[in-house]
Amino acid sequence: MNGYDEKHHLDEDAFGPKGSIVKAFDAFPKAKPQYVQHTSAGGKWTVAMAFISLILFWSELARWWRGTEEHTFAVEKGVSHVLPINLDVVVRMRCADLHVNVQDAAGDRILAASALRRDPTLWAHWVDGKGVHRLGRDAQGRVITGEGYTGADHDEGFGEEHVHDIVALGRKRAKWSRTPRLWGAEADSCRIYGSLELNKVQGDFHITARGHGYMEFGEHLDHNAFNFSHIISELSFGPFLPSLVNPLDRTVNTAPAHFYKFQYFLSVVPTTYSVGHPEERGSRSVLTNQYAVTEQSKAVPENTVPGIFVKYDIEPILLNIVETRDSFFVFLIKVINVVSGVLVTGHWGYRLTDWAREVLGRRRRGHSDGVLGKTAHLEE
Repeated sequence: MNGYDEKHHLDEDAFGPKGSIVKAFDAFPKAKPQYVQHTSAGGKWTVAMAFISLILFWSELARWWRGTEEHTFAVEKGVSHVLPINLDVVVRMRCADLHVNVQDAAGDRILAASALRRDPTLWAHWVDGKGVHRLGRDAQGRVITGEGYTGADHDEGFGEEHVHDIVALGRKRAKWSRTPRLWGAEADSCRIYGSLELNKVQGDFHITARGHGYMEFGEHLDHNAFNFSHIISELSFGPFLPSLVNPLDRTVNTAPAHFYKFQYFLSVVPTTYSVGHPEERGSRSVLTNQYAVTEQSKAVPENTVPGIFVKYDIEPILLNIVETRDSFFVFLIKVINVVSGVLVTGHWGYRLTDWAREVLGRRRRGHSDGVLGKTAHLEE
């Protein structure tokens, strides 16, 4: 027996458990390098499994970071009195020839011009800017909100940011951009921008010409000076959040006639963005408003008041958008399950392909193993 061992150089240390009793229960036995055979097919399968595992891990990480959004509706609780509005619009008329007012259902008339800033500007500084479009639609007529499209039938959502980004930006104080300098040129337009507080009731926000719309003292503006072509860079309700893209943001509309009336009908929906459920500890929330809009613009006779009219109505519901995210421990378990599934699938795939390659090789050599292990030669 010793001669046989010396002849074939068998190493009995590789067979049977040795050492402590604990090693006998080892579920992960190791083989010595001299008993492991490396193949090119195994290397290819290993690289493929590593690549697939990396893709699935990255996908799971992105899904975990993005979180899950839940949209629920509820009746708005409490009594609200104030509705902030943020406006940034450029009208192709001089600032001295424009009047900005608000008339709400409570009968209050708010002189918005005293609360908003008005800067003389040039129409050319704004109309050629990137992202400006008519009624928030692209060349294909699809509504633009900034999220992007993944298919021909895909509708965009509420913007490109996730809820946690919206909440984080909502805690920062936003600033209005500066009006471009004229550099000696004569202004042909007026930029009206700023924030003001309105009564939280149905109302009408409108921009009209001097001497038209209300009984006022002073000269009426010459009708040939009417041009209510406008660009809306911002129109939102609630806290000023420039990161949220609203339906009328980046909208341009041109007036083909002097007496032209633009009417926008808005349905405002109070909205809450929350990271984590509001009743949970450590959750963060931002209360704002969204709105849907329809438009009706047309030329009007000279006995009608032309201008830009924004009619808004507040819906008696509250939209809650909650972003939740699994704990890191749950995320780690999902990653382990994904990687384990790839390894098991790859192992079986390698075994099946290796078996198929062995069978095909035997058939090409012209013989196959018999039932009792003997070699049965095939007839030519």
